[in-house]
Amino acid sequence: MSDIALSPAAQQWINVVLIWVGFGTLAGLLATVLFPLRRPAGPFWAVVLGICGSTIGLFGLGWLFPDRGLNPISPLGFLAAAIGAFVLLMIFRLCLAVFGKPKNDAGEP
Repeated sequence: MSDIALSPAAQQWINVVLIWVGFGTLAGLLATVLFPLRRPAGPFWAVVLGICGSTIGLFGLGWLFPDRGLNPISPLGFLAAAIGAFVLLMIFRLCLAVFGKPKNDAGEP
């Protein structure tokens, strides 16, 4: 078998993606535990929620503190990611309340 060597830039990108997925998963799980949905969405949506929440939380933190270099692997980065996921859950619940509730499974009016 031949060794497949990645360039340093490719290794850097793979590490960054794995960091965001890992922290996003933790942030999404924390947000869904603290603010659960009425109907379980499943682990895939918790990961997606956490990654999107991490992105939103860290961009928001970067906007508030533009002179600081932010890293998702820090207590402050994790807190920002969890808050971003929590905000996304609140927006999702607000959209459900405004645009309609899911149909009742029991068939009651």
